[in-house]
Amino acid sequence: MSRVGKKPITIPDKVKVSYKDRMITVQGEKGILSRQIHPAVELNLEDGLLRIINLKEDKNSRAFQGLTRSLLANMIKGVSEGFQRVLEINGIGYRAELTGNAIKFSLGYSHPINFDLPKGVSAAIEKNTIIKLSGIDKEMLGHTASAIRRLRPPESYKGKGIKYSEESIRRKAGKTGTK
Repeated sequence: MSRVGKKPITIPDKVKVSYKDRMITVQGEKGILSRQIHPAVELNLEDGLLRIINLKEDKNSRAFQGLTRSLLANMIKGVSEGFQRVLEINGIGYRAELTGNAIKFSLGYSHPINFDLPKGVSAAIEKNTIIKLSGIDKEMLGHTASAIRRLRPPESYKGKGIKYSEESIRRKAGKTGTK
């Protein structure tokens, strides 16, 4: 059974939640997010608490109860506080530069790579090698960060490439010389 799905979500004072026709809309000081709710679960909004209720007691419904609770908690946190993801670029000559709503990468290829940021995600670049992505939608932010990381994933010999700041790369020894 889903322990996550049974926990109620507390709604902060500055956040307004409306639920109508299986569509939930969360509005806060940072923006507005909306999402369609799966038919296996129902929402109960009362006294500043949001509860997710199963319509059936089967394995699928319990799984959707926990998923829906996590998604809604992320929406509420996103419109009130926002999310941030930090990426690091390692390698000689590897750098990034912000130009309008796009990031221009020099990653050792024969050409620069232009990456257009999706709507709702903003970026800040420090020292040409640290990229700070921020936004209110955690799902969109994660997809954007993984798409940037896929441009040049970190390799395990010298550690060159783009990695998440909290990620650690297991380094390999490389070749040993013959005597």
